[in-house]
Amino acid sequence: MFDRALNSALQRPLQRLAGKLIAVGLRADQLTWGGFLLGLSAIPLIALGHSQWAIVSIMLNRLADGLDGAMARQAQPTDRGAFLDISLDFLFYAAIPLAFALADPAHNGLPSAVLIYSFIGTGCTFLAFAVLAAKRGNCSTAYPNKGFYYLGGLTESTETIAVFVLMCLVPTWFDVLAYGFAGLCALTTVSRISAGIRLFKPTPPKPGSPRQP
Repeated sequence: MFDRALNSALQRPLQRLAGKLIAVGLRADQLTWGGFLLGLSAIPLIALGHSQWAIVSIMLNRLADGLDGAMARQAQPTDRGAFLDISLDFLFYAAIPLAFALADPAHNGLPSAVLIYSFIGTGCTFLAFAVLAAKRGNCSTAYPNKGFYYLGGLTESTETIAVFVLMCLVPTWFDVLAYGFAGLCALTTVSRISAGIRLFKPTPPKPGSPRQP
């Protein structure tokens, strides 16, 4: 919901820093992988009870995620880069509730499972919409710099990270936050299904064309 405004506010500083990283020989794909590994370092920190330190891992992951896109736009955006970016993002998002389940399986296991299930809903509808939108030649006017059709919703990256940080600050609230955010993810999933149903209506056959069996 807030990704578009945040991306706009951070665009210039990210572009400047991305230019410096390119100048020293770094590539966007390298930063994508590095950011992913930094994000995964939050798992042992949370699982071992050091959730507040995990905030550093989470924020470094998000910084790398913003910089790799800025670097790609200054160099040469590739389909491989876009594929890696979204794939590793979804794996990172699922890692945080998994870490809380590892920290306290008896208390956090079920809310973690519910939250990860809700992420599957938002993720699969997001990607399915992007694939079919690309097939039809549709482009996102809200996120024109993305490597694919980016369909927004109530629970985008900004909201997800805000909830993760709050979970790390107050881990005893994890179950309440997980169930609450899972509910918002469900609303996002429903809204994306509704958008897909409206946009992807069957194309009427042309006059004289053979009917499909």
